[in-house]
Amino acid sequence: MHEMGLCEAIVDATLRRAGGRRVSAVRVRATGHPVDPGVVEQGFRLAAAGTVAEGAALDLVVEPPAVRCRSCDETSPVTTATALAACPRCGGLDVTVPAGDGLVVESIATTDNEPASARGGGRRGRPG
Repeated sequence: MHEMGLCEAIVDATLRRAGGRRVSAVRVRATGHPVDPGVVEQGFRLAAAGTVAEGAALDLVVEPPAVRCRSCDETSPVTTATALAACPRCGGLDVTVPAGDGLVVESIATTDNEPASARGGGRRGRPG
């Protein structure tokens, strides 16, 4: 499952930023990449199990993909399947998907400054 790999990458990035502290929340922005929020939420919970991010709330911000029309130079969000083939503004058929899609861990919140490993809830099963 593609989403599970994304979720593992989100957890790995979160663990690096957390520096061993217990994580209470993670904010992730998905741009130009269609994701199912329910699937990502479940995958995040599974990937975070046994780590300092276990039980953390996931705030997933999903931005729709966009297309750029070479005819009118307009960049528009893709809200329908038709927008992938024809510009929503001018109807032109020469549309491209701009670069810049991906997932970014924008922020994490930790519950305190004490390393979780000092409380016995460290990074089991996760590479450092």
